[in-house]
Amino acid sequence: MSMILLALGLVLVVEGLAFALAPSRIDDLVTLIAAMSRDRRRALGLLALALGVTLIWLARWLGA
Repeated sequence: MSMILLALGLVLVVEGLAFALAPSRIDDLVTLIAAMSRDRRRALGLLALALGVTLIWLARWLGA
């Protein structure tokens, strides 16, 4: 449970930094994502998912 809380905390820190330091860039990013096709957004999401799972696996493998 503590690992889940740590992971959520880290996500919120990174997201918070992005919104605090570059709010206009977030607007540009939202516009860019809205202009993408649904299939391209899905592929981008699957790529992010695969990268996240790979990083988690790598972190657990290196920590073992």
